[in-house]
Amino acid sequence: MIVPYHHVLILAGLLFLTGMFCLVTRRNLIMMVLGLEIMLNASAVAFVGSALQWRHLDGQAMAIFIIAVAAAEVSIGLGLIVWIYRRTGTVDAGCIETDACRID
Repeated sequence: MIVPYHHVLILAGLLFLTGMFCLVTRRNLIMMVLGLEIMLNASAVAFVGSALQWRHLDGQAMAIFIIAVAAAEVSIGLGLIVWIYRRTGTVDAGCIETDACRID
């Protein structure tokens, strides 16, 4: 393995923390979905690194599964965001929680 295993884990950890920071601090629903995607990709990086370290294909299969789940999650999430935007006129999570921006 060219890249040391602990470097892969550090990269995955940093990506996961970046995604968690984006998910927790942002109020825009699109940015929250983006943060969730970054967290899923960080776990995929960790699985691929582990698969290369221990020479098992299980980690790579799990990474492909994570990518498939992430694609489904994005399609459903963006569909819901579009529906929320059409209903409220905003993608701000705080505005949606209080129902203050409702257009009806």
